[in-house]
Amino acid sequence: MAGPTDPDDGIFETLRRRDSSAAQEEKTRSVNERERALFEKQQRRLSELVEANTTLPCTVSSVRVLGAVNTRPGFLKRIIDPLLSANRDRPYTLSEAIRETQYAADKLHRHGIFHEPISISIDRPDRTDPSSTPTDVDLYISLREKGRIAFKTGTEAGNAEGSAFTNLYWRNMFGGAESLNLNASIGTRTRTAYQATFETPILANPDFRGEVGALSSSTQKVWASHEEVLKGGWTKLRWLGRGGKHELGYSGIWRQITGLAEKASPTVRGDAGDSVKSSITYSLTNDQRDYPLLPQNGYLTRSALELAGWGPLQGDVAFGKAEVEGQGAVPVPIPGVKGNSGVSLTTGLRAGLLYPLPLGFDSKPLASRITDRFQLGGPTDVRGFRLGGLGPRDGSDAVGGDLYAAGSANLLMPLPRLGPEKPVRMQAFLTGGRLLALKQSETEETSSSSVRQSISSTVAELGNGLPSMSAGVGLVYAHPVARFELNFSLPLVVRKGEDARKGLQFGLGITML
Repeated sequence: MAGPTDPDDGIFETLRRRDSSAAQEEKTRSVNERERALFEKQQRRLSELVEANTTLPCTVSSVRVLGAVNTRPGFLKRIIDPLLSANRDRPYTLSEAIRETQYAADKLHRHGIFHEPISISIDRPDRTDPSSTPTDVDLYISLREKGRIAFKTGTEAGNAEGSAFTNLYWRNMFGGAESLNLNASIGTRTRTAYQATFETPILANPDFRGEVGALSSSTQKVWASHEEVLKGGWTKLRWLGRGGKHELGYSGIWRQITGLAEKASPTVRGDAGDSVKSSITYSLTNDQRDYPLLPQNGYLTRSALELAGWGPLQGDVAFGKAEVEGQGAVPVPIPGVKGNSGVSLTTGLRAGLLYPLPLGFDSKPLASRITDRFQLGGPTDVRGFRLGGLGPRDGSDAVGGDLYAAGSANLLMPLPRLGPEKPVRMQAFLTGGRLLALKQSETEETSSSSVRQSISSTVAELGNGLPSMSAGVGLVYAHPVARFELNFSLPLVVRKGEDARKGLQFGLGITML
């Protein structure tokens, strides 16, 4: 007989655990399948009912929301009350009542605090109720709330940086779809970063939201021989309107250029120390791509404006900044392949201008600082160059520019054994761009007219000759959170002083050119 320490007992116990785990998984899968089948059956019955009684007049006497235990009644009331017939100026038909209820359910879903599916059912009120009429119907919306608090830790790597992070996300904080997001990270280049963001819908509208936030970070700018420290806060309004997604915000940020390297250039040393940026921003984004991280079809347009230090904004830097971006993707049909071939051609263009302005109500424009200028080059825009590898330099430091334009063309193809359904592609690309500083006379005093003349001559210089360019091939993986690229790049056009990189280059980002 086997003793109490017989190893066979451990084997049998392991097998029993596996059997139990497999049985539990099978039970869970069976329950999910039954719930899904029941939901689909209810939807079919509802569809049949609507088809048979499309024009039947009805009165919505009550709407009951089931399962919203942590959501404020006042929040739900703003979404549900418009469904009641008492709040309408004309009667419903049954199909209209169903359509309006589905629209309300969609609004609830877009708040991001309920699981899918959100089910809708219709019932007749109690016939013995003397206040009911023959046309009365009761609507029921069944919900299942998502978990309220999520805590996550992990590590990330990309763009020549590794980091470890901790994140706390509190969903539906006060019962009105508010959220609090706390994030802390340490890394090899971004040494420390702390950020807190509170977001809330306004008037229970998922397409109209407010946000306030604060940050503190310290980042090593290896391409410019210094460390940048940021502390500040912001407030934003976001809404969905004509033309796409709008965002209007204000931010106040204290910046410090510190930790200068021994080889830091005079330009970096001249901008070292503290500065305060007080600015308002506005952006408009219209994204019609089928899959933003790996588009096969559609287009993106984005424009962003920033006004800092001018008039009552104060601070100690002043400028106007404008950026535009466009991207288009088209599927490429392959002879002999039916349906989606998975091959697509993507083209993109970005451009930006920094316009020096007078500080406050002064009349003399201020020169731009390294913390506000554009940087160009790296795996997320002009591949085949190091971070900040294009544009003006002082010694070995990339000091940024006031005007840039960059573009790319990417041919994406599925891997032979994976097919077009997988988010993995081979790519061949051609990218290029230029980054320029405003041309200013050393003898002429800075004025509004000299700034305009400088911008005119710099824009003319932008089209003088070929841009810095590279070509290459690589692999692309579209993770749900970000896009990963591993490319072999070959610089084709490199200007004097620019920092090109031939060979393998790893890229990680959300917006890739």
